[in-house]
Amino acid sequence: MIFRTLTAALLIAPLGGLALADSHKMQGFTAEVGSADGEISGSVDIQPTASGVMMVTIDLSGVPAGEHGVHIHETGDCSAADFKSAGGHLAGDAQHGVMVEGGPHPGDLPNATVGEDGMLKVSHFNERLTAEQLSDEDGAAFIVHSGADDYESQPSGAAGSRIACGVFEKAGM
Repeated sequence: MIFRTLTAALLIAPLGGLALADSHKMQGFTAEVGSADGEISGSVDIQPTASGVMMVTIDLSGVPAGEHGVHIHETGDCSAADFKSAGGHLAGDAQHGVMVEGGPHPGDLPNATVGEDGMLKVSHFNERLTAEQLSDEDGAAFIVHSGADDYESQPSGAAGSRIACGVFEKAGM
């Protein structure tokens, strides 16, 4: 009887359905973001999707009004006052920016426009970013820059100083 029930269950449940159920258990990442002066705060969440694309959700407050470059940087370290301890962009073997041949970096994200309320809330997809890049031995960080990324200057888009930083951790850790 148990054998017939198990056989029936295997015939009814398609293998693709089992894979999809497992994909919802994929590990996400979160970074608690802050500025040196404590004005900027919030979080960035990165969640793998069943299609293999990463969903990046940014939810910050206290950000100065205007357009800002936002990037994922190669080192999970926000200890320096100017946040340069986070290293350069998470680049892989790519050039910086969507306006250049061989770009963009996996860590390049679209500019974010912030209104007078200081809220930066945006979600978008990144198909170049991988969980392995976020969880390698030196980790990764999220950076907000003082100005807009021009999407072409090498190596970082001429987006100005780093005004906020957060280190990515596996979600729920």
